[in-house]
Amino acid sequence: MSDAVKHECGIALIRLRKDYQYYINKYNTPLYGLNKLYLMMEKQVNRGQDGAGVANIKIDVSPGHRYISRYRSVEQNAVPDIFRKIHKKFQKAFKGHKDKLKDARWIQENIAFSGEVLLGHLRYGTHGMNEIENCHPMLRQSNWRSRNLVMAGNFNMTNVDELFDKLVSLGQHPKEKVDTVTVMEKIGHFLDEENQRQFEYFRSEYQNPELSDIIEENIDLQRVLQRSCRDFDGGYAMAGLTGYGAAFVARDPAGIRPAFYYADDEVVVVASEKQAIKTSFNCNYNEIKEIKPGHALIVDKKGNYAQKQFIDPIERNSCSFERIYFSRASDPDIYAERKQLGRLAIPQVLQEVDYDLKNTVFSYIPNTAETAFLGMIEGLEDHLAKERKKAILDGILFEKDLEDLLTFRPRVEKLISKDVKLRTFITNDADRNDMVAHVYDTTFEVIKKGTDNVVLIDDSIVRGTTLERSIVSLLDKLGPKKIVIVSSAPQIRYPDCYGIDMSRMKEFVAFRAAYQLLLERNMDEVLEDTLGRCLAAIEMGTATEQNYVKAIYEPFTVEEISEKIADIVKPKNLKAELAIIYQTVENLNKACPNDTGDWYFTGNYPTPGGNKVVNTAFVNFMKGVEIRAY
Repeated sequence: MSDAVKHECGIALIRLRKDYQYYINKYNTPLYGLNKLYLMMEKQVNRGQDGAGVANIKIDVSPGHRYISRYRSVEQNAVPDIFRKIHKKFQKAFKGHKDKLKDARWIQENIAFSGEVLLGHLRYGTHGMNEIENCHPMLRQSNWRSRNLVMAGNFNMTNVDELFDKLVSLGQHPKEKVDTVTVMEKIGHFLDEENQRQFEYFRSEYQNPELSDIIEENIDLQRVLQRSCRDFDGGYAMAGLTGYGAAFVARDPAGIRPAFYYADDEVVVVASEKQAIKTSFNCNYNEIKEIKPGHALIVDKKGNYAQKQFIDPIERNSCSFERIYFSRASDPDIYAERKQLGRLAIPQVLQEVDYDLKNTVFSYIPNTAETAFLGMIEGLEDHLAKERKKAILDGILFEKDLEDLLTFRPRVEKLISKDVKLRTFITNDADRNDMVAHVYDTTFEVIKKGTDNVVLIDDSIVRGTTLERSIVSLLDKLGPKKIVIVSSAPQIRYPDCYGIDMSRMKEFVAFRAAYQLLLERNMDEVLEDTLGRCLAAIEMGTATEQNYVKAIYEPFTVEEISEKIADIVKPKNLKAELAIIYQTVENLNKACPNDTGDWYFTGNYPTPGGNKVVNTAFVNFMKGVEIRAY
């Protein structure tokens, strides 16, 4: 995605199922769990670079010893920063105590982060400043071990106001109105109630401290989640650790946000991406399972695990953007899907270049688009194979024509690459825009000036600003006859509210195109009518029932909007002809049949909160209000 979009977050959870001494003996290090967590986090660092955090729980340490440890960082390389600090703790503790290197009991009593339950989080901020207080894991503390709660997740809630009001009605006084704190406090409230329920049930049979152990053994985390999450509206994969060592990862009922797990006799692990688990534990892909929508993977204090339903699942709507861009393409399923996205764009590409492949050069930007590019080239090869077969069967070729046809290959070049060494520190907009153009290097003298077409594929085109300010101008300097920009994703028309930072209407070049078309064609009444419907729905409390913003796009074909997008991103004095091609929604669903969450493109939100968000976002746009719609 050449337009930078902050997105997603990443989680990594490890539960060591055997006692701590086992791992020291087998792997000859007290850092087995930490090393695995570090690897899992590094393999998901693409999901969050605004900050990171790690938490650790020790199970059954004696009173008077710390059993919860947590570090968070907003340094540029947050993950290495955190683990350097943790390793220093071990190094410092072992100075003068080298005889304790393999003594699990001594280590757990004297060194932080030597517990059996580990949780890591990578943050890409969709809300709030890039400060350490906004980094997960969050901690809800109590002097009762079973009431402590550590939480981290990949989620956004669309109904934070309602959840906040519910906490107030329960008698709480939340310190912030943000979804992270609100969610943790809601779950924490019902964890407290579950503790009290167990206390009341067993108090006549047991006395402290034995009673505390009995409570921990009987706490029903499934019940806690059932009571906590029933009014959540959003996309989430939420990980929680309790102070006594039980853990859970809960996934939203539509499966919007991803969560995968693997278990053997030594570990239970959860991550946002399968590749992180595969690389870290060298397991087979078919051993990595998906946490089912509306279910939580719950690991009890003894290390037993099970998926348990805590909310009724609804129609599966897993985020298609995971497949297009966010997750690593080294996952074999995602790799195949991205190649298919590139392959399916070929009919539109051929039509746009008038089937003149001899005078067309194919390339891609950014590096994440390489997989779709490979699929596009395979699609071209398939097209050429059909042409060769047809020509041979028709028997109308002369020997030279046949040789040309048999030996022809698509022209492939690396036309633009990003100079990772160049950073744009200039704050003046005009100067900064000039510098942005130089972030990219261009390969000259491979284009036949005035003759060749250039086809460049991107993962997706959200804002169009990078195309407008740099990429198209750089390609024009090569002297092509025509520039064709291909998006492997459809037109992004609607805001997201489930974890990706795309929440304002004006950020979408497709919306700007539809808006300009309405003005140019004197169809202002569509804008006013839509505004009136949105305002009325918000006032009456029915904004969750329908996406009224769809009316903005209804007067126009996809092609008309694509043409207007080309006009918008077209730099002044561009010599080449410019065309923009977007993937179709039909082809997206064909390429990614199991992940049909396409609300970015269709406006068909998986939860009612999405409709409220898009209607509010349109009202904000029309009023010139620069705030997030949820």
